[in-house]
Amino acid sequence: MRVTLADVAAAAGVSAATVSHVLRAPERTDGTIRVSSMTRETVHRVARELGYVPSAAGRGLALGASERIAIMVPNLVQPYFARMAEALILALEERGLSTTLRLSHDAEAERDAVLGRTTQDVAGLIVCPHFLSEELLGGAGPVLPTVQVGGVPTPGIDAVVMGEQEGFLAATRHLLDLGRRRIAYVADPWLPSLGGPRYRGYHDAHTERGLEIDPALAIQGTDWDRRETGLEAMVGLLRSGAPFDAVMCINDAAAVGAMRAASLAGLRIPQDVAFTGFDNTEEAAFTTPPLTSVDPGVPEMAQRAVAMLSARLAGEDGPARRECAPLELIVRASTGG
Repeated sequence: MRVTLADVAAAAGVSAATVSHVLRAPERTDGTIRVSSMTRETVHRVARELGYVPSAAGRGLALGASERIAIMVPNLVQPYFARMAEALILALEERGLSTTLRLSHDAEAERDAVLGRTTQDVAGLIVCPHFLSEELLGGAGPVLPTVQVGGVPTPGIDAVVMGEQEGFLAATRHLLDLGRRRIAYVADPWLPSLGGPRYRGYHDAHTERGLEIDPALAIQGTDWDRRETGLEAMVGLLRSGAPFDAVMCINDAAAVGAMRAASLAGLRIPQDVAFTGFDNTEEAAFTTPPLTSVDPGVPEMAQRAVAMLSARLAGEDGPARRECAPLELIVRASTGG
């Protein structure tokens, strides 16, 4: 079995990021200390003893080739992921780093990327996950310097957290302030647990006003990345006969589909029903009427993620960090507010 960076890191008692930095970068001569000479000696000794052989890509990096970072997203159908991928590519280019864009269609693809099984040709990884968790990784940590953008933070991995709960709290308060009281929550595939941060924001806003949520207004979807999901969920809500005067969609993509279904059913937006989304994608400004949405701060999230990764590539050690970009509720005509 091939000896990996993780094996060397474990034996040397340092992080995989430190091993990566030591083995691919010569000792600095400008007086700046990134990694102590003792740590360098230990890493090189352990690597020799274990018989560690870097990949061809790793040797290229050590020779001064342009560093390449993998950006992994679940898909590009969801406008948010396309926008985030572009923001990350531009932020990495500003630091002289090249990129390779990859898709993770399932949990195994995310796991294998983080554990280095499919990312041996890159210096680092930025992952926008759907499935990533401590359980998925089986207690193992990332082999390469890795940053997670969005999703529930994974122990041991740097993360830029999206303000999902805060965003839905703000959007729900906005609808309640407008007098809406029968607010549907549409197309969340994880609704059985009722534990997601977006649902918690929706729930907490009702609780602080002393209002109860009708369970019939919480609609599950097959996924949350496609416009069809919002349309199907909205059709189901209409057929249920449950009265509602507002619809909070899990994201803009679902909102586009849900608004289409409502319009086909003869409902006026926002007179009969108000709509909100999440992500503030470009599409939100061009729906009819334009969609109120939460802007999670994608450019700032990307900048923070790249800064975290760059620090790890430079040899920074220490516990995993958590950061969150500021968000903003963008009010448009779909809520009439």
